[in-house]
Amino acid sequence: MSAGYAAVGWNRQKKIYDWIIFGFCVLYLLTFVVLTAFFNPDYTFETVLIRSTSTLAVLLLHIILSIGPLARLNKKFLPLLYNRRHLGVTMFCIAAVHGVFSIMQFHTLGNVNPLVSLFTSNTNFNSIAAFPFQALGFFALIILFLMAITSHDFWLHNLSPKIWKTLHMFVYLAYFLIVMHVMLGVIQYETHPVFVILISLGAVWLIALHLIAGTKEVKKDNQKFNPGTEGFVYVSEANEFEEGRAKIFCIDRERIAVYKHDNKLYAIHNVCKHQGGPLGEGKILDGCITCPWHGYQYLPHNGQSPPPFKEKVSTYDVKVSEGKVFLNPNPYDEGTERPGASIN
Repeated sequence: MSAGYAAVGWNRQKKIYDWIIFGFCVLYLLTFVVLTAFFNPDYTFETVLIRSTSTLAVLLLHIILSIGPLARLNKKFLPLLYNRRHLGVTMFCIAAVHGVFSIMQFHTLGNVNPLVSLFTSNTNFNSIAAFPFQALGFFALIILFLMAITSHDFWLHNLSPKIWKTLHMFVYLAYFLIVMHVMLGVIQYETHPVFVILISLGAVWLIALHLIAGTKEVKKDNQKFNPGTEGFVYVSEANEFEEGRAKIFCIDRERIAVYKHDNKLYAIHNVCKHQGGPLGEGKILDGCITCPWHGYQYLPHNGQSPPPFKEKVSTYDVKVSEGKVFLNPNPYDEGTERPGASIN
């Protein structure tokens, strides 16, 4: 969290994360160049640069789109989620190199403006075999550019979380455009089907992964709870809770996170005020519930962010009787302090 729009301090984990990204990208590009030189000694620098950056950008995009559902299926992937924006900006920069050099290679040799040439040199929109696929890549790059320059929390705050999130959901449109860009380009310039096979496998992987994660979430939302008394409903056994962690319950279409802290249970609304992250998938650090997406924190007993931050979420009543946990799904006003339910 940051009280102002200042440069973010890189801690040890973030530095390691970024060095791994940098090292992977350098290793991939060098490997691509070496293999190209071995199998095609007549290659040109421009061609190998365009192809290496394009394949790397597509690979990184698949990794980025896989992190979300993987983190929901297994908490071991959550560390990859914390700095996903770093990976996204890196992917855009690599895609931008591909786009710039492609335009230089194919649209700067004539007397027409390169951007004009990009859209006028091929107008066969009614032909699959000759479709102007480069335009699709251009529009995808524009979307990735807008996402990259608005990745800082300054834009999240000023655009509002809803608009910011809507903008960044366009990554799926960008992915579709990139898939079509690659597929149509392969049809026109490649004879070997390896690229079609790889991009198809990537699409199948992402679709399957999102469907599996989505099915798991639907099951969680459709879970039925036994009614209790005085507005409380039975949700779980007390011994099922792990210290510093939460269980999420969806009652009346509202997700509620019940955390165990100092051998007491506290309930807060599951949605983080920052980007709508799942608070129940985080953990308690330094006495604060910490969102797994970007580290926003809330006190478990009142749902308030520690000063000087002002974010608040709703709180709920919890009680424990004979080892059984009961939850009242009627929320209190955001930031309302509620006593924890002792497990003993």
